[in-house]
Amino acid sequence: MAKNAYTFAKRAKELAKKKKKEEKLQRKTERPSVEDGPYFDEATGEIIYPEPEPATDPASDKTPASEPDKPAS
Repeated sequence: MAKNAYTFAKRAKELAKKKKKEEKLQRKTERPSVEDGPYFDEATGEIIYPEPEPATDPASDKTPASEPDKPAS
């Protein structure tokens, strides 16, 4: 009789472990992209701050950053 209880407990533990792995994989696939900003990583319990990428806007190259509102002569 003890053997049946042991196999039941072992099977339950294996199923719980498998479910946890599947949930973790699902959370990883649902993570926001880098453009969305910081997000909370449930697996590690940390807030992740993505590194910003440099802007490649061609309009920003035309106007100097020090004089954006200077009127034209």
